[in-house]
Amino acid sequence: MATAPIATSSGMTAEERKVIFASSLGTVFEWYDFYLYGSLAAIIAKQFFAGTDPNTAFIFALLAFAAGFIVRPFGALVFGRLGDMIGRKYTFLVTILIMGGSTFCVGMLPGYASWGIASPIILISLRILQGLALGGEYGGAATYVAEHAPHDKRGAYTAWIQTTATLGLFLSLIVILSTRSAIGEDEFAAWGWRVPFLVSVFLLAISVWIRLSMNESPAFAKMKAEGKTSKAPLTESFGQWKNLKIVILALVGLTAGQAVVWYTGQFYALFFLQQTLKVDGATANLLIAASLVIGTPFFIVFGSLSDKIGRKPIILAGCLIAAVTYFPIFNALTHYANPALENALKNAPVVVTADPADCQFQFNPTGTKKFTSSCDIVKAKLAAASVNYSNEVAPAGTVTTVKVGEKVITSFNATGLPKEEAAAKDKAFSKELADAIKAAGYPAKADPKQINQPMVLVLLVILVIYVTMVYGPIAAMLVEMFPTRIRYTSMSLPYHIGNGWFGGLLPTTAFALVAFKGDIYYGLWYPIIIALATFVIGALFIRETKDNDIYAAD
Repeated sequence: MATAPIATSSGMTAEERKVIFASSLGTVFEWYDFYLYGSLAAIIAKQFFAGTDPNTAFIFALLAFAAGFIVRPFGALVFGRLGDMIGRKYTFLVTILIMGGSTFCVGMLPGYASWGIASPIILISLRILQGLALGGEYGGAATYVAEHAPHDKRGAYTAWIQTTATLGLFLSLIVILSTRSAIGEDEFAAWGWRVPFLVSVFLLAISVWIRLSMNESPAFAKMKAEGKTSKAPLTESFGQWKNLKIVILALVGLTAGQAVVWYTGQFYALFFLQQTLKVDGATANLLIAASLVIGTPFFIVFGSLSDKIGRKPIILAGCLIAAVTYFPIFNALTHYANPALENALKNAPVVVTADPADCQFQFNPTGTKKFTSSCDIVKAKLAAASVNYSNEVAPAGTVTTVKVGEKVITSFNATGLPKEEAAAKDKAFSKELADAIKAAGYPAKADPKQINQPMVLVLLVILVIYVTMVYGPIAAMLVEMFPTRIRYTSMSLPYHIGNGWFGGLLPTTAFALVAFKGDIYYGLWYPIIIALATFVIGALFIRETKDNDIYAAD
């Protein structure tokens, strides 16, 4: 029968190394599968959402990406329950098979041009399956490693699991860049983007083989031998206030802030470089990959440090520092990545004069609503071109105008117009607006010669360091907050609501906020407010956990 590890340990045993390697490697492959979609969002928008304009298509592509995050808490409930009832090991196998199979199918799925509306529907369904699988993956991996770790090394050991998300993203970027280099950008956009998805079938085979060789966690095996496993993990976790209270605090006082800092530092930074600053995809991916190589070891640094000074102060400090510095960091990214855009924003002010009743918040998850007013048409095009603008109120019923420098351009109202007439008006207006924007100095793309890559890399590394502060110690802390009998279920739900909802919806929400306000930095208010709220709630109500006994069944 498995026994609890000793209280302290001076070195890592061969069995502990195997546990960490097997759990981490399998999780790297799962994150690789999941991140492929995020990295290729711009191309996927064209392949599967071609029935809309480019700006709307990109929002839909991000929403399909977010769909996988939205369902993660439900995966946490399903697989967390299984993990607490039948064990950690076999739950691993189910999640990775679902994840890998769904990813392979994305690579085989015909695009909108071939299958029409069925194509994006199937794509979103596969994204949902991926999200469900990932919802059951993380809690199991973190629990499995923590329950093997010595008491004074849980932060250091589980920090290896924390590196897997970043390493998975890094691996996906390497495969994407290699494919792009081998076949060229045109071929990659046409069909080569499928290769990284199809390659995942080999990663799946390796992961399954590794996980079949794993043994059950000693804490679960001990509890099962003593007959103390939970018969109803969901009821115990969420139906009893003493446990539900901890779940809620774990969400609002830890994982919500951790999630937005994480996704801002990795995904939103990539979206900002590509979509807002117009840096070419290959350069943006290389810079992100380089920042991950430099920053990833800090997961272990902060995980190990949390074994000495505690998890709470490191996580909350990361939330606070990130919230305070996001605006200057992203302003600096613009300065070093696209100085021509920075100059245009300063020297060529754009003013939108519109009837406020004509303007809507352009966030449409269902895709059933068209934004056809003269105001909405203007703002969508300006947001897509990364043009800041100020708003002036016009009398009711006035058709929206946009002033670029000294040139005033009148928009049009597409509501009720025949499709052909609306398309003709849109083409003419788009050309006139694009010419005015170009004449005012707004660049269509970032000039590669003007990109200060060393400084951009420094800023991206700082963002990754913030990620390592909040994410490195979080697995150990969540494991330590809950008893063994309901640990998998209880820790998985707040983690995946935080990372699936608060974090996963960040790119979409930020993009819509930018279009609404007319400020390329306005989307940063979303992670800043949530990170500050987590800092306050965590500081007041969360207790330190590093000295908790995780072998306690109750």
